[in-house]
Amino acid sequence: MNRRQWFCVTALAFTSGAAWAQAYPAKPIQLQVPFAPGGTTDIVARVIADPLGKALGQSVVVVNKAGGGGVVGATETVRAAPDGYNLGMATVSTTAANPAINPRIPYNPLVDFTPIINIAATPNVIAVHPTFPAKDYKGFLAEIKKNPGRYSYSSSGTGGIGHLQTELFKSLTGTFITPSPYRGAGPALNDTVAGQVPIIFDNLPSALPFIQSGKLVPIVVAAPQRLAVLPNVPTFKEVGLEPVNRMAYYGILGPKGLPREVVDKISAGVRKALEEGAVRKRIEDTGSLIVANTPEQFAAQIKAEFEVYKKVVDEQKLKLD
Repeated sequence: MNRRQWFCVTALAFTSGAAWAQAYPAKPIQLQVPFAPGGTTDIVARVIADPLGKALGQSVVVVNKAGGGGVVGATETVRAAPDGYNLGMATVSTTAANPAINPRIPYNPLVDFTPIINIAATPNVIAVHPTFPAKDYKGFLAEIKKNPGRYSYSSSGTGGIGHLQTELFKSLTGTFITPSPYRGAGPALNDTVAGQVPIIFDNLPSALPFIQSGKLVPIVVAAPQRLAVLPNVPTFKEVGLEPVNRMAYYGILGPKGLPREVVDKISAGVRKALEEGAVRKRIEDTGSLIVANTPEQFAAQIKAEFEVYKKVVDEQKLKLD
């Protein structure tokens, strides 16, 4: 191939790529939730899916793929074609906590995804069934200290944020409660509300309706300050456990190599969706904070969170059973 032919081929490829990016999206987009229905990840995904689809001009279909504390669904996103039609919901569990504790995860969260946008940050909460003997943090701590191994706690899955943060809580307080992992926050909540498991560590948006209806009692939250929706519940920082006082994030990402033009279109679509007052209200009513940052900021956030949990795992010598 001579120099002129090379320039022609290069120009054609550039023109074709640009035209393809301009045409995106030309068909429905799949947004994969790596957990069962009913949890916070699922809630945020379904709130944003319809307005995002309207902003992009194609429907956004939410698909749940649970398993492995979010790893099964996240792995499918990693293995998808980098064309923008198979996106995934990013959580602390799938991009930080689980990779930090599980050496067998088949992806590297820092290189195998294309971060697009962090939609919202959400507080986390320890809550108990109303039959639990204590109704506040002081009583809760005293009860589990007095009865090591008597109580169990539910979480969205082994290696997820609920599991890892509860294990960190246990190590800092010298307590022992038994993990009871599920295939997502939805099933974990169902069993805790039913009284089959007395304690849950969950993201606030999915737990809040049960707290407000009196089916769960909030004990302590991970948030920058006390929440307006739970003014009488202390933060982990207030009770001397600042390392546990970390919020969760819920964003959108794609597989490695997603074209920048596609990334920008999706990011702009999410921002447009979040301009709708009703959409913002639905997210903020769960106790969440709208973030809507840039791809670069979201990538930096994922890296920082992974490093925090890797340090926690190493220092606390946490391992999967």
